[in-house]
Parts: sequence; structure tokens; C-alpha cells
Amino acid sequence: MRILFTTVPLPGHFFPLVPLAWACRAAGHEALVATSEDFVSDVLRSGLAATSVGPVASFHDLVAGGDPDRLAERRYTNGRVFARIAAANLPGVLSLVDSWRPDVVVSERAEAAGPIAAATFAVPAAELHWGVAPLPEYTSAAIDELAADLAALGLSTVPRPALVFNPWPPSLRPAYAAGQGRMRNVPHDGDGRVPSWAWRPRERPRVCLTMGTVLPRLGPDGAAETLAPIVERLALLDVEVVIAVDDKIAARWPTYLLAAVRHVGRLPLSHVMRASDVAIHHGGQGTALTAIGAGLPQLVLPALDDQFDNADAVVRSGAGVCLRPDELSPSEVARHCEELLRGPRFARTARELAGEVTAQPALSAVVDELAALAGK
Repeated sequence: MRILFTTVPLPGHFFPLVPLAWACRAAGHEALVATSEDFVSDVLRSGLAATSVGPVASFHDLVAGGDPDRLAERRYTNGRVFARIAAANLPGVLSLVDSWRPDVVVSERAEAAGPIAAATFAVPAAELHWGVAPLPEYTSAAIDELAADLAALGLSTVPRPALVFNPWPPSLRPAYAAGQGRMRNVPHDGDGRVPSWAWRPRERPRVCLTMGTVLPRLGPDGAAETLAPIVERLALLDVEVVIAVDDKIAARWPTYLLAAVRHVGRLPLSHVMRASDVAIHHGGQGTALTAIGAGLPQLVLPALDDQFDNADAVVRSGAGVCLRPDELSPSEVARHCEELLRGPRFARTARELAGEVTAQPALSAVVDELAALAGK
């Protein structure tokens, strides 16, 4: 069976696909990832086959933070950014599906060219659904941005997939996602090396801090201006802070910030979080689920799109707390971090959620469902 995976050229969108693609490979199937030219090298570092289907992508128009009451507007704006990437990649994806003839197309939920090409050539399609939010704004934005392309192909909307797989624990899913397929979240850590301190006994509580791969790219200083006062305040708690961020971004940070923490740079989150006591993060899909799987209490600082819904799900579960952009301050971060470290109920709930993740169907079962969808 040939399986084509399509993704927006961002690690947070692509990484959830990697374990599933490798499960397909382990079952003896062919897997190929289609993405924008500038992201091909990132895909290749995962060990998967990749091909370019479009030009270098731009994310300059992505909007984070701002007025919480305008979240839907920001989501629509960001949806149009992803839809423009899909429009640029659509001719390449159409050509690839026509010539390579996959048996099934699997797309992450923000990528629209894959579902359109699959429908055009009557290929079964599936979706990996990241995040808790329904994000109807993304659908509306894609329909608006791709209207001419859809009409030219005889389509009135972006086609819906036959199967949708969701790695979130059932207890954290909103009602709209209750019927989506279940699958175990298997984190992909990229090419971060496991540091030796991650398996050694720690002398102080360890706090893992990360703002993901997108937010540090949106500011000229790589988010250092936001993180520096937070890190300085956390240091007063007598905790060990490790910051997971791309090495190229960390190289732009001031020396005093680097000196205040145990480690700054690329890290394999699944290993580091299992060796930590609290996670402070932006609420991204991969980071939130990795923390849940590690049984880690969380302080979530959302700024983009689905991150707010992911944060709300963590708070409702009792496994963590949230600070929205208008509530964020170094003192509040430190106060809630101390609350998470000292409150046994957060750790207890986090461990229960980790058990729920483990109870989800293995990825091999998802591969079997893809094969059945393709009639194989």
C-alpha cells in the first residue's frame, strides 16, 4: 500500500504524523511526505521519504496574542496563511497524486491540498486531527482562499476525510470530537539528543519550559524578551529550569539568560518531561500531549489558535492551570509553578491522564484501518 502524507511546513504540524508514518513503514507499506520546498530537509531528518510540492512558505502573517475577544478573527487570519500555502502547493500535490497513485492520502488538519487532490482523483483520505478546538475558522478560510481552485476542479468546498484520527484522551475531547477515531499519542522528538542529566537523579525540582517552534519565530528576539523575566523569577523558587527551543533561536538569546538555566536548546521533550516535575508551555498539540503522557502537571500560556482550547482542556481535567496573554506576568508564572510543585492533586490527575493515553489503541491498529479504507 502507498500512503501519501501531506503537511503544513511546521514541525508542530508534521511531528504528530511521524510515528504514524513509521508505523506504516513498519507494516511494510510505502510512505511519502509531501510539503513545501523549505521543509523537505526537516522531514528527511525524521528518516521518512519526502518530496517538494511547492515553493518556500511564508508565515509572516501569523498572528499571536492580542485581544482574547478577537480569537475567532485571529484564527481565520491564520487559517488563510495555511490556505495560501495549500494553494501554492496544490498543483504539485495534484501532479504527485496523479503520477504516484497513492492508495490513501493522510493529511494533518491544517493542510488542505491533500484532501482536495485525493477527492479529485477519487483516492480515500484520512486526517490526523491535532488539538482540541474545532477550528471552523480554518475551514472557512480555506474555502475562501481556495475558491477558484475548488471551482476549477468541480468542488464547492474542501472535502472532508473518510476517517479522522484523534490522539487526545477521550475524557479531554469536546462533544464534536467524540466520534473521531482513537489512537495512542506517540511523541516524536525530532533530532534532539537526550542529555545525560535527563536520566540522573535531580537535586532540585526541574521545570521544563518551552514555547514551541512557531512563537519564537514570530518575534525578532526569539521570544527572549518575554522569557527572560520569567526565567529570572523562576530562579527564585530554587528550581532547575531547562528550556527547549531551536538551537538557532537560542544562539540569539542574551548570555545572562543562558547562564540562568540548566539547558537552553533543542531537547527531546518526551525524555526531558519524564525527567521533570512541571511543564510550562504554550499549549501546542505535541507539547501538551507529551506532558500528559509523561504524567506531568502543566502551566499553559496559550497565544495561538487551538492552544487556548488545549489549555482549557488541561485545566478542566485538573492536571494544570492556565495564564492567558492578559494575565501573564513573571510573578504569576512563578506563583502557579510553585502551586503545581506543591499541590499533589495536580500530579495525581496528571498520572491518571497518562494512563488514559497508554490505554489508547496502538498505531498498528490505525494502520489496519487505513488499509481497510484503501481496500487492502
